[in-house]
Amino acid sequence: MKAAVFEAYGGPIEVREVEEPQLPDDAVMIRVEACGICRSDWHGWMGHDSDVRLPHVPGHELAGTVHAVGAAVCDWQSGQRVTVPFCCGCGTCEQCIDGCTHICDAYTQPGFTQWGAFAEFVIIRHADVNLVALPSGMDAVTAASLGCRFATAFRGVVDQGRVTDSDTVAVFGCGGVGLSAVLIAKAMHARVIAIDIGDEQLAHAKKCGADVTINASDCSVVDAVREQTNGGATVTVDALGSRKTCFDAIASLRKRGRHVQIGLTLGTESDPPIPMSAVIAGELEVFGSHGMAAAEYPRMLEMIAAGRINPLLLIGDVVSLEESCERLMRLNEFTTVGATVIKLV
Repeated sequence: MKAAVFEAYGGPIEVREVEEPQLPDDAVMIRVEACGICRSDWHGWMGHDSDVRLPHVPGHELAGTVHAVGAAVCDWQSGQRVTVPFCCGCGTCEQCIDGCTHICDAYTQPGFTQWGAFAEFVIIRHADVNLVALPSGMDAVTAASLGCRFATAFRGVVDQGRVTDSDTVAVFGCGGVGLSAVLIAKAMHARVIAIDIGDEQLAHAKKCGADVTINASDCSVVDAVREQTNGGATVTVDALGSRKTCFDAIASLRKRGRHVQIGLTLGTESDPPIPMSAVIAGELEVFGSHGMAAAEYPRMLEMIAAGRINPLLLIGDVVSLEESCERLMRLNEFTTVGATVIKLV
């Protein structure tokens, strides 16, 4: 099969022929139709994720068709169109039994713990726990855009942030995760402020429903958010994952506000400082959001089917597998607008 492979962290990525993966009894083999290019893939390529072992194939935001089924799989068969959470559960640990397969104690992640979906085929373990059937009218590119960034933002905004129509939500970073958070917060009828340093990204956030945009390169972000909210946002989302955006997002909250950390803080951005005195004095709440369990996907898919959320607004570009190599290596330049999706079929 064809796959995009790198053999050194930060080194070249090239498309070449490799052997098809072996199929465990509890797994399915998916013929990949589309796969998102995510900043998490860039972190893996840079060597920031301890799960990644060389040589490696990235890619975790996938949609495709079940190609082969392991002997122990009960609920799926060849020909079904599916997607998966980026973090897959084992089905038997304490977290999985509690319904939190996305934070499984023995998780598997395509593109991290195993070869991923920048390839013609990918293996998904514990398929009965992790596969999600795609609605009949949903194309693969749209489904792939739901992957890590959209599902994580959905759980972050709806469940962790508990956003309602009475909230003002400030979203820091307008890449794929941030735009997803903007779309979802608007679907919950909140007032939304989008923050970025790029005018194109902010214009895209406006198209996704942002009521106010702030260019962080032109001002004190915390002061600007407080001015726009008459004292602070009720919910903030760090969709980028930097030391500065994490700090500024928490510092932009009003008393009893809620912060949701979605962007990964890895490499040079690890262990960001937190304004803990403000957390204590203002009784602030700080949450992480790390994906979403497969069992929770139907609620999100129903909102999309009802027209409350249009994930097509997230997609900035569709590229080939060969083009994906350069796109991934340049991802930290933040020059792309919206999500980039690889179309394989």
